[in-house]
Amino acid sequence: MSMGSHAKNDKLCAEFLLRIPKTLSEPNKKWHLAFLKIYCSRTLLHCAKPAIRNRGFHPPPLSYTAIDLDLDHDHGHDHGFKVQRETLEDLVKNKNGDKLRALGGPSGLASALETHARLGIEENEAEIERRRSAFGSNTYPRPPPKSLLYFVVEAFKDLTILILLGCAALSLGFGIKKHGLKEGWYDGGSIFVAVFLVVAVSAVSNFRQSRQFDKLSKVSSDIKIDVIRKGRRQQISIFDIVVGDIVCLKIGDQVPADGVFVEGHSLQVDESSMTGESDHVEVSIDKNPFLFSGTKIADGYGKMLVTSVGMNTAWGQMMSHISGDTDEQTPLQARLNKLTSSIGKVGLSVAFLVLVVLLVRYFTGNTEDEHGNREYNGRKTKTDDVVNSVIGIIASAVTIVVVAIPEGLPLAVTLTLAYSMKRMMNDQAMVRKLSACETMGSATTICTDKTGTLTLNQMKVTEFWCGLDGGKCSSLSLSEKIIGFFRQGVAMNTTGSVFKPNAAGSEYEFSGSPTEKAILCWAVEELKMDMDEVTKGCDILQVEAFNSEKKRSGFLMRTKGERSVYVHWKGAAERIVAMCSKFYDASGNLKIMETDDQIKLEQIIQGMAAKSLRCIAFAYAEIPEEEQDDVIEHKKLKEENLSLLGIVGIKDPCRPGVKKAVQDCQYAGVSIKMVTGDNIFTAKAIAAECGILTPMDDAVKGAVVEGEEFRNYTHQERLEKVERIKVMARSSPFDKLLMVQCLKEKGHVVAVTGDGTNDAPALKEADIGLSMGIQGTEVAKESSDIVILDDNFASVATVLKWGRCVYNNIQKFIQFQLTVNVAALVINFVAAVSAGEVPLTAVQLLWVNLIMDTLGALALATEKPTNELMKNPPVGRTEPLITNIMWRNLLAQALYQISILLIFQFRGKSIFGVTEEVKNTLIFNTFVLCQVFNEFNARKLEKKNVFKGIHQNKLFVGIIFATIVLQVVMVEFLKKFADTERLTWGQWGVCVAIASISWPIGWLVKFIPVPERHFFSYLKRNKTA
Repeated sequence: MSMGSHAKNDKLCAEFLLRIPKTLSEPNKKWHLAFLKIYCSRTLLHCAKPAIRNRGFHPPPLSYTAIDLDLDHDHGHDHGFKVQRETLEDLVKNKNGDKLRALGGPSGLASALETHARLGIEENEAEIERRRSAFGSNTYPRPPPKSLLYFVVEAFKDLTILILLGCAALSLGFGIKKHGLKEGWYDGGSIFVAVFLVVAVSAVSNFRQSRQFDKLSKVSSDIKIDVIRKGRRQQISIFDIVVGDIVCLKIGDQVPADGVFVEGHSLQVDESSMTGESDHVEVSIDKNPFLFSGTKIADGYGKMLVTSVGMNTAWGQMMSHISGDTDEQTPLQARLNKLTSSIGKVGLSVAFLVLVVLLVRYFTGNTEDEHGNREYNGRKTKTDDVVNSVIGIIASAVTIVVVAIPEGLPLAVTLTLAYSMKRMMNDQAMVRKLSACETMGSATTICTDKTGTLTLNQMKVTEFWCGLDGGKCSSLSLSEKIIGFFRQGVAMNTTGSVFKPNAAGSEYEFSGSPTEKAILCWAVEELKMDMDEVTKGCDILQVEAFNSEKKRSGFLMRTKGERSVYVHWKGAAERIVAMCSKFYDASGNLKIMETDDQIKLEQIIQGMAAKSLRCIAFAYAEIPEEEQDDVIEHKKLKEENLSLLGIVGIKDPCRPGVKKAVQDCQYAGVSIKMVTGDNIFTAKAIAAECGILTPMDDAVKGAVVEGEEFRNYTHQERLEKVERIKVMARSSPFDKLLMVQCLKEKGHVVAVTGDGTNDAPALKEADIGLSMGIQGTEVAKESSDIVILDDNFASVATVLKWGRCVYNNIQKFIQFQLTVNVAALVINFVAAVSAGEVPLTAVQLLWVNLIMDTLGALALATEKPTNELMKNPPVGRTEPLITNIMWRNLLAQALYQISILLIFQFRGKSIFGVTEEVKNTLIFNTFVLCQVFNEFNARKLEKKNVFKGIHQNKLFVGIIFATIVLQVVMVEFLKKFADTERLTWGQWGVCVAIASISWPIGWLVKFIPVPERHFFSYLKRNKTA
């Protein structure tokens, strides 16, 4: 066949293959297109060969071509984009500058991704979905949560449970061998059922708690990010970000995805989470435009074009292998584990003594069976009977250990922490670290921010001064020159933005911090500023972003088409005024700032501050032509001899209810200190309005200080004065950190609120770090223990109340459980030593254990906080868990229960005229009912009225009712299982009457005063004496 016919055949094949039937499956389409590419290549090669054979013809070198046969719809091309997902991944991961330049730089990349650096992507569901299909979503698969089976297996790993299962298995085997399957399974089977019941309840409780933590983890990772879509700046969830989005970044933000820097100034990134390097990396369009997901913005601001999301980023791949740690042990849990260990050792000792006594009595022939016959007769006794009896004795001893070891304590802590975490979420507080729940109950001092925490953070410009003339905010009297400078100073020196929807009659939308929004709103409405027009007419040469140390921000700019270069500054009024040597009046006349003028300006600022206004000043200067190159080269903005344009006063009203919240905290013995960046007059006015500063405090020297003054004290002076300070004005984050360190050194448990990146050290240093959910940066949130979701101080007071509630609930449960522990141990030990038998069987003790550990923990650990908790002083760091009041309450109840039940043990048969089996049932029934009645006593450690507020805790009432119903079933219907006998109405009445005496005992014993000093401190003193 000739060469031409080959080419013709290939051409025909290619034409045929181009007509792809629509019915073909996806795999067949891939093969179809693969063959098409092969035939097309062969056709082109055949056409080229005759020309190549011509002498003197040198074809240009063929470039290398790769054919990508992977037609997966997720890779970008099939969705109309001009760049593939793999290319985008490689771009940022490997900081591939050559590839970025080949794509045309950030603007070319934006074009390839069908987005715009200023306007962002189109905002419609179809477009968002198209991008998700092409490049993936900004999520990553989490490790699967622990299943219920996992917690069941964990529960079975408990040594005492394993021993009981062993005893149950042996008892079951020997019982069936001796009595047959019909009668012989009861003893062993009952222990099996009881053990499985305890394991099931424990596993379900732990499983539910684990699910609760998983839910909270999802909420805490749902960060809100500023993006621009269709020209409008808006906040969306980090999970909703798609490739092509334009993300706005500022100090403290977490970079939500991999991307390329497209616009901004002085942007520095902390990449330590990815690289481990602590030095900040500068990001710029020319040298390093790459931004990694998971890193933090350390300085400056900017916009980023998203190139990769979710699992296509290194951060996503790393996070998918990290599971939330729900095994964190809090300080209280550590203390309870020590307590559990101590009680367990006592229980083990008692159980060992009981085991020895019972074995000795059995093998010396001092025990009888139910028919009155001697159980052990030397060699005459069958081996099966001996083994069965020994197993029963071991089971009794092991069960004593089960009851003695208060496994319920860690469970109670877990339950109360999980319950309070869930409730605190409803009260606008998200717990990030479990230990903060309980530590907050011990807080003695709260250092709080002003803006947004004590105030509403709804700022509005209410006063404006130009030179020495001013009053209400009006621009009518201003010259066009001043208005022009103000428009530049506002529009170019902001991290906020203005958006005007196209719809007729629609209002402007302002974004940014509350201060920025207030100034932008004032400039647009009063100065008729068109932000787009101003920004298009100016070129920014250098920016100094706002930071909380200098409390100002500035920029260097040149008007397009002119050679003039200007520097503009905006910031704290007294700081900006101090940088000025001239000022403008309303008519636009420039005047020299004399000493008298400076004094008048200071008085204006103080007068505005006394009205609780935040004072922001604007100043500018023209850079002489001979200095321009030097200023631009050294990137240092001019800071002296500026011209003051004017001062705006921003009103931020106090939050409703904040005064009461402050008073509640003060009444609870917690000192409130306001730490703010505002000037001293604004700070004093707000503090007085909120109730932090009283007229009496005003007279006390050192109640109000400035950060610089506090910083300049010697360490000893700071320690002496720190407790007297109520307000610290013009403070830096370092001053806040110093205050926290001094307070901790003085023995205080300190809670600190913070929202900025620079607050992170103070938040970490404090015992409880409270970050703000709305205004807080991601760096601040990660450094904190609790996030206050509504930024409200009243929520801080609620967290304090919940912290005390957690601690109080744990103490209630300890008192309740130790009462049962002491009573059960003493009764079984005395009965075993004296009578050679234990009145409470293994199954009965396991039932008591279930009531006490799990149901008791559920009932007492879910009590809601009451206002009474805020009437007590803070517990402090070293307060013992079991107080003198608790010892008084539990010993009274335990002695009563021991006395009654031992009378039943030794005189019950003659008093009631009943058999041994009925007597043991009476002991069991009375013991359980005593715990039910004592559970009410445990609700209030000090108050005599234990029923107050009981209707509000439906769970408590439900558990009490369920316990009583199950106890009736155990006694009346499960004779074989529980080893009980049915009781008459009269016998039930006696059990209830004796158990109910727990209430009057609990009421009377609360009249007995207890010393403030702990009982055990006297023992320690005697040892050292």
